[in-house]
Amino acid sequence: MNIFDIYSEKIKTLVKNLSKQNLIEIPDSLNGINVDLPPEKFDCDISTNVAMVLSKSNKKPPIDLAKQLSELIKKNDKDISSIDVAKPGFINIKFNKSFWNNFLKEIIINQKEFGVNKKQKKKTYLVEFVSANPTGPLHVGHCRGAVIGDVISNILIFNQNKVIKEYYVNDYGNQIINFTKSVYFRIREILNNEKFPSDNPDLYPGDYLIDIAKNIISQKKKIKFDNFEKISNELTMLSIEQSLKMIKLNLKILGINHDNFASETEIVNNNEVQSVVDQLEKDKFVYKGKINAPEGEDKTDWIEREQLLFRSTDFGDDKDRALQKSDKSWTYFASDVAYHNNKLKRKFDILINILGADHAGYIKRITSAVEALSGEKNKLICKVSQLVKLIKDGKPFKMSKRKGDYITVHDLVNEVGKDATRFIMLNRSGDAELDFDFTKVKEKSRDNPLYYVQYCYARISSVFRNINKKISEEIKIKNYDFSYSNDEIKIIKKISQWPKCIELSSSKLEPHRVPVYLYELASDFHSYWNLGKDNEDKRFIGKDNKVSDEKIVLLKTVSNVIKSGMDIIGVDTPEKM
Repeated sequence: MNIFDIYSEKIKTLVKNLSKQNLIEIPDSLNGINVDLPPEKFDCDISTNVAMVLSKSNKKPPIDLAKQLSELIKKNDKDISSIDVAKPGFINIKFNKSFWNNFLKEIIINQKEFGVNKKQKKKTYLVEFVSANPTGPLHVGHCRGAVIGDVISNILIFNQNKVIKEYYVNDYGNQIINFTKSVYFRIREILNNEKFPSDNPDLYPGDYLIDIAKNIISQKKKIKFDNFEKISNELTMLSIEQSLKMIKLNLKILGINHDNFASETEIVNNNEVQSVVDQLEKDKFVYKGKINAPEGEDKTDWIEREQLLFRSTDFGDDKDRALQKSDKSWTYFASDVAYHNNKLKRKFDILINILGADHAGYIKRITSAVEALSGEKNKLICKVSQLVKLIKDGKPFKMSKRKGDYITVHDLVNEVGKDATRFIMLNRSGDAELDFDFTKVKEKSRDNPLYYVQYCYARISSVFRNINKKISEEIKIKNYDFSYSNDEIKIIKKISQWPKCIELSSSKLEPHRVPVYLYELASDFHSYWNLGKDNEDKRFIGKDNKVSDEKIVLLKTVSNVIKSGMDIIGVDTPEKM
């Protein structure tokens, strides 16, 4: 039961009927009419902008039109207790207590579908996230992007869309050559006691390479590690294989499983780069030209060379982008365009990329390429995962145990656990930097949002244990003729906002809305629970050690929403804490 959708349709039906009676004029589309949460300063349950949408076509001030419409909205609706009009023309609606009683009844009966956006057309999505180079373990920056991508996927799945989670393996190019060389020298260090050339800036210095080297040696392949050039292809394959095992383990401890791993090498070897360039040339989106020196580079040292360029400025980019270098080798961008063309050929409705903060400048060129290839402006949506700052006792915190200048996912999860990692990584919008506070994340207080939400579920579980019921059991109550107090209705109102939270999280691809909502719901619940310390009427368990039916319904509804939200986030809901 989505009260926002219900009243949106009621209001739209009303204005259509008024239009048929020639009482008001309506625009060609009513899509601008919204029913939303009102600002906290208003004592009401929902608010609509219908008067402001219709003001222009009716040549009437929104406030006057709002007064006219508010009377008509209330006239035949027994669930509305009052309607107020607020400047510049909002209509604020407040429901009576019986409405909230019926609301709880409806969502208990249809609990499995509560929150699912039924009005949204179901689509197929390809969500690509993480896609870190297979040259080392995942670090904290990758961790946030991984969680964001996974939870966006989960939200879309919750809304009954089909979603494929994909990891693009950048296993082609100079970084892979350098990675393979690094493994080679580690192997020789182990086998021949040769010193690793740590002064070579092109090599990867991390200790994790020792593990990769040992694993390759243990396979006892008939390889002589005395000539890099002779064994480079096979060693590259073995090194990437080991690196991917490490990455997949990192993802596993985060609770993330990708449906598919796509390979850049396969894209190149299958001639898909040449194919997509040919397609762009055919469509006249490619030409030979020269580009200016990159921003920040010394222009005196820049040599202009003729290159094969993509007309990305036709799609709003600030300059055209190189597909092929003067030496005829493909750019990284060309491979990426080919990969996205591969995605398009798989016929998904929407493509979603989760990119790290260092790739924000890359968005316009790749969305331009996808628009050129697909003919659709919003076929590819890119979301940015901003930086994470680790804080402990108010100071920057470093804890890497694997040598190098970054903190691994493995280190982080070992320190605070999977649940805390996932929940806190979503605590702010992905496009804002995040402070990950190690002190707060271990506290058992409301300052630790994960604990506060989990503790809410555990408290509810304790009540069900008291009446010898499992919290997961369906409840069967014949009489729903309850009377809830204002304090209880406050919780019920927050429950009613769950579908709106899912709708916005899904449409805007903003997964942080889910943990924020759960924290607010938990806060309302804990506030009510604490009232029972001084007021017996507010206690869930009465003097006779029984729980009333109305309280069981309220508790069950809260627990269902908490469980749904935590499942989406990918964290546990313990029944005891």
